[in-house]
Amino acid sequence: MGLTIGVDIGGTKIAAGVVDEEGAILETSTVPTPSTADGVIDAIAEAVRTVSTGHRIEAVGIGAAGYVDDKRATVIFAPNIDWRNEALKDKVEQRVDLPVVVENDANAAAWGEYRFGAGQGHDDVVCITLGTGLGGGIIIGGRLYRGRFGVAAEFGHIRVVPDGLLCGCGNQGCWEQYASGRALVRYAKQRAVATPENAGILLSLGDGTPEGIEGRHVSQAARQGCPVSVDSFRELARWAGAGLADLASLFDPSAFIVGGGVSDEGDLVLEPIRKSYRRWLVGSRWRPQAQVLAAQLGGKAGLVGAADLARQG
Repeated sequence: MGLTIGVDIGGTKIAAGVVDEEGAILETSTVPTPSTADGVIDAIAEAVRTVSTGHRIEAVGIGAAGYVDDKRATVIFAPNIDWRNEALKDKVEQRVDLPVVVENDANAAAWGEYRFGAGQGHDDVVCITLGTGLGGGIIIGGRLYRGRFGVAAEFGHIRVVPDGLLCGCGNQGCWEQYASGRALVRYAKQRAVATPENAGILLSLGDGTPEGIEGRHVSQAARQGCPVSVDSFRELARWAGAGLADLASLFDPSAFIVGGGVSDEGDLVLEPIRKSYRRWLVGSRWRPQAQVLAAQLGGKAGLVGAADLARQG
C-alpha cells in the first residue's frame, strides 16, 4: 500500500497528514477542534479531503483519545469528546469514501515510535507518554498489543497508591496523578508554598504567586536551575521510573520509550527516570535491563503511527 493519511485529534486542533511508507509526512492540514461530537467528525472529514488533494490515498488512520473497540471501528468512550459507542469508522468512511482504521491515540503514537522512531531495532517495546495525563502502548513481537477488547495499555489508571489522590477517572491513586504534566505543576506549587525562597525564578515567570504557576514555567525555571523546579521534575521522575520497573515485571521489554510533552526536557527528566527505574527494578543487579529511551518523533508520532496502522489494515 502506498500513501495513507494519519489523523491526530487534539484538544484544540485536528491534524491530518499524508504519510509515505517510510514514515515521512508529505503534506499536512489542520482545522480547529469543534465543540460538538458531530462537529469533530465533520472536521476530520474536512481535514482528510483537504490534505488528500493531488495524492492517491489508500486509507485513513485516526488516533482518538479514549477506548477503541477490538474491531478498531467504534470509540467506546472518549474522555474529552461526547463519544459513547461512537461508530467513528463508519461515519468518516461515508464522508471521505476511503477505508478507515480507528486507534487509541497513545497506541498510534507508540506504533509510530516503534516503526520510525526510537523503537527501531526493538521487537518488544513499552511506550509511555507523559503529557497532561499518562498514556501508553505495548509492542510485543513486533505487533501492537491491544488486549481482547481493544483497551489495553491504559497505564495512567493503574492504581499505585491505595486510597490516594482522586483521579478524573473516578478512582483514587492512579499513576497519572503522580507522573504527568498535571502532577509536575502540583509538585511545583506545593514546593513554592513550602519554600518560596527557593522558587524565586519560578514565581517570577508567572504572576508571582504559586497559584499562577504553569507547566511551561516549571520547565523554563528548571532549565535555569531553579531548585523547586528541578526537585519537582525529580519527584515526577521517581514515580515514573518506579512505574516502569513494575511494567518490566509484566512485559520484560527490551526498551521503554518515554514521550509526551514532559519528556521534551530531555535528560533533566530522563536521567532521573532511569535512576528510579534501576532503583525499583526487582533483581536489577542480576537481570538484563531494558533501555529507557527518549521518543524521537515528538508531536508527529500519533499522526505517523495512525497512518501506518491504516497501511497495515
